[in-house]
Formats: sequence, C-alpha cells, structure tokens
Amino acid sequence: MNVINSVFPFKYGNEHAGSQFTFKYKRALLPAILLILLVSEHTRDIAITTLSDAFWAVSVYVAFTLAIYHYLSLLIKKESKVVRLYHDSRYYQSFFSALLGALPGCGGAIIVTTQFVSGRVGFGSLVAVLTSTMGDVAFLLLASKPSVGFSLVLMGVIVGTLSGWVVNFIHKDSFMRPKKAIKENKFEEPTINSNVEKLAINLQGNFWKILIFPAIIISTLGSFQVDINQLFALPDLTMEWLGTIFIVICMLLWSFTKDINDYEAVVGEDKKHTASHPLQKVAQDTNFVTAWVVATFLVFELTLAFADINLAQVFSGWGVWMPLMGAMVGLLPGCGPQILVASLYLSGAVPMSAQLSNAISNDGDALFPAIALAPKATFFATFYSTVPALIVGYGYFWLFE
Repeated sequence: MNVINSVFPFKYGNEHAGSQFTFKYKRALLPAILLILLVSEHTRDIAITTLSDAFWAVSVYVAFTLAIYHYLSLLIKKESKVVRLYHDSRYYQSFFSALLGALPGCGGAIIVTTQFVSGRVGFGSLVAVLTSTMGDVAFLLLASKPSVGFSLVLMGVIVGTLSGWVVNFIHKDSFMRPKKAIKENKFEEPTINSNVEKLAINLQGNFWKILIFPAIIISTLGSFQVDINQLFALPDLTMEWLGTIFIVICMLLWSFTKDINDYEAVVGEDKKHTASHPLQKVAQDTNFVTAWVVATFLVFELTLAFADINLAQVFSGWGVWMPLMGAMVGLLPGCGPQILVASLYLSGAVPMSAQLSNAISNDGDALFPAIALAPKATFFATFYSTVPALIVGYGYFWLFE
C-alpha cells in the first residue's frame, strides 16, 4: 500500500464515520446486476456480447483518449496562457471562452464560471462556455466516432462564440453577476471517507495503469476486424470473456469509490485530487463513463431481446420531437444523462439531430459549480444556450433527416 499511496496520494476524511460494511455503496447494485445477468443462462450470451463490446470498443478508447488529454494538460498551462488572452476584449472573450468550453471534460467551463463571478470576464463569456461545453460526452464521442466527436467540438466552438457575441450585444458584462465576490478556482479538495474508498480508488488507477497499453493494441486490432482469438490461437470467446471480466472489475472498483447521497453523486463524475497521477484521473473518468454506457447498452439489448421492442424504431416514430428531447435532456445537470443520449446515438437508437441539440444544450458537470456560484446568471445562460441547440438540431433534422 505504501507504493500505491506514493503514486496516488489522497486526503483522508473521517475514516471511521459509519460502518464500512453497511449498504452505503449503492453503486454496487450495477456490478451485482451484471453478475446476475452473467449467471443466468437466459441472459448470459447477451451480457457477454454487450459487456465485451462496451469494454473493447468503448472503455479502452475512452481511457486512451483521456490519457492523452491528461498528459497534454500537464504540458500546456492553459490557465496561464489562454485565459490571459481573453481578458483583452469582449470580442476575444467569447471566442476563448468557447475554446475552453470545447476542451473535453468540464474544467474549462469551471474556469470561465469562476472568472465571470469574480468580474474578469462578461456574461457573454459564460454563455459561450456553457454553449460549447459537452463535458465527458466529448471523450465518449471522440473515442467511439472520432470524426463525429471532432465535428461536434468544432461546432461547439463556432456556436458558442456566436452565442457569446449575440449576448454581448444584448447584455452588459455584469448582467446577473452575483454581488458577493469569490476567490478564483479555489475549490476544496475531495476527501476520502474510508479505507474501502481509498483502496478502491487506488486499485482502479493501478488497474488501468497496467492494462491501458495492451488493451489499446487489442482494441485497435479488433477495430480492423482482426479475430484476436484466432490470431493468438485462443479458445473461442476468450477475448469476449476477458472483456466481460475486465468491465465487471472496473464497475466493482468504481462502485466502492464513492457513496451515492445526492443527485450530483449519481450523474456527476467523481471529483479528483489535484495531486493524483494522470492515470488515476483517467481511471475515475473512464469508469464513470463506462457505467453509463454499460447501463444504456444493456437496457437497449435486453429490451430488444425480451420485450421485442426495438428502441431505434420506437424513437424513429418521435420524428420531429427528437431534437427537442435532446435539448431538454441537456438542461439536466451532470454528465450522466448526456452520456445516456450519446450512448443511444452510438447504438443507433436516436438520430444525429438529437445528439446535436444535446451537445449544444448540455453543460455537463460544470452546471453544478455554476449554479452554486451564480444561480441567476446560470439560469439565463442555460436558456440562451438552449436556443442555438434547438436551431442547430432542427436545422439538421429538416435538412438531412
């Protein structure tokens, strides 16, 4: 444990608060359900196929994309370079705010939100960053469909910048800014409340540290339609079972890293310690995304298999309502609901128009600190980001669907 602790340092909270053996880790319901599906003969084949695909085709690529992002973040001091540039004028503020928001994850949006509250950027910048932000959905789309992911990131920058310029024309910089000042970017470090949580967090980091490189090689070969079992003369379903076992381990470790005690704990990614190793951050974000992807994929496949209901056909009947649905889900705080929409899009259940409107409308986990710091401004900024979401979503719907 000393070696692990030296690589992945964390603060302790109250280690003895409550029993470690009470049912407080409600996330454990997910791996428990996965095990039940694997044990049952009626659902085993569906579970193996779905979980294996989720691991090799989604989780591994998400982890690899996240690793690149977090290591690049160590080299690029975006707060000292980019943030400084957009203070020059309202015109540049919207553009650079949209760029920060377009960065995968929610860090850029949190930076701009705190700077708006502190008076360093205007309301148009807040609208620009919330419009361009996709949160962890960006990682999922970049990993699963790179061309779509990059297109949506670019679209977010363009739409976010234009939205910021329009809002600057309508409102002053100080519109709805709270009177009480705050210190920029001074958020409390997360605390670990038990040895169980600390062990789970450290183990999931080491799990991906060991597995990420061999896994990306296997996933890449699989993407080129190489039969891994045949290539290495392995028994049938060996790689499928390995992917299934790996994803169950990921979900089991993830389930004990944090208790669910409020809405944010359900739909938001776990807060990360600033001193954490980059691969620890990769593990936390990857397992969060994976949990929502697995739940969505399983519901999709099980519904199709046992209820004889094809969700793609069901949603296709909604037609003109799909862009509106995507935009409305985007209003929900947290990345979880947005990953749900993206997962349905990747599985073919919802059209691109719904994904487009959701990508612009959603603010990911950035909405939580925004609501806490500037609730009135956040309400108006969210409204303004919904308008272009509907315009783009319905524009694509009428032109291409």
